[in-house]
Amino acid sequence: MSDEPVLHKLLHLLPTWKVYLCTILAFVIPYTVNKINEALHKYGDPPWKGK
Repeated sequence: MSDEPVLHKLLHLLPTWKVYLCTILAFVIPYTVNKINEALHKYGDPPWKGK
């Protein structure tokens, strides 16, 4: 049996910081693009264009 503490073994099962970063970016980037697109349409659509 290994002398490694149980907590240390459990920490090795967690994903790396890169996985967390990419997960956050996978949400933030499309959300930001969508909000920018909504703002552009709000101010840039011609008045005759209906919603």
